[in-house]
Amino acid sequence: MATAQFRFYAELNAFLKQPCRQQWCRRACPKGATVKNMVEAFGVPHTEIDLILINGESVGFSHQLQEGERISVYPHFSSLDISALTHLPLRPFRGEKFIADAHLGWLAKHLRMLGFDVLYRNSYSDAEVARIAADEERIVLTRDRDLLMHKAIVRGCYLHAVTGSAQRDEVLARFDLLGAMRPFCRCLNCNTLIREVDKKTVAHRVPLRIRQRHERFWECGKCGQVYWSGSHVVRMESQIRQILDNAELARKLALRNQSLPQ
Repeated sequence: MATAQFRFYAELNAFLKQPCRQQWCRRACPKGATVKNMVEAFGVPHTEIDLILINGESVGFSHQLQEGERISVYPHFSSLDISALTHLPLRPFRGEKFIADAHLGWLAKHLRMLGFDVLYRNSYSDAEVARIAADEERIVLTRDRDLLMHKAIVRGCYLHAVTGSAQRDEVLARFDLLGAMRPFCRCLNCNTLIREVDKKTVAHRVPLRIRQRHERFWECGKCGQVYWSGSHVVRMESQIRQILDNAELARKLALRNQSLPQ
């Protein structure tokens, strides 16, 4: 059995018990234990880690721990490309696909509204989420850290935020998705891309007052849902402006903080 020291940085400390937060923590490691075994024993899902340094050198999850090693564990660097440094699996690229667990219906709908491919069903079991994520190479969105420790899940995101809008902003920031938004291109009900259709083909499925006020309509080819630019679109456009305004404010604050004396 080897004894090693671990240090977790930034938001990874939220997964730790109080005595191990923001400081080096010594742990006995069973014979043959890997980095992945030990960081998850601390309660930190492997999906939340972007870089692991042992005595200053980058290693992968399969590294077997040795006596006296010092392991520094870092979260995702959303605005810094460290692909040349890390030995961990490549991070998701912009525009990749998601699957949301059964408790994130609001988030799934609003990410779809922004144009992102998000599978969701409120009856998903953890096993189904893990299987679909593996089969379709999707990023798992969840507040269940035990789910993210599933061996079949390679890419995931633990949502620290509790409210829907804060969770949405967290996903956009984590995966740097602002530039990839394509609002109103997906069905909010089933996630399928929608297409513009001739008014005559959907007129019988639209209320008379809507037919009188609108000329352009869109339809989901899978579930048949019909869309038009009504008051709901105005509300969504307002939300999008707020998202962009908040992102710009965050960027300015980050630049300001970089210029402050350390």
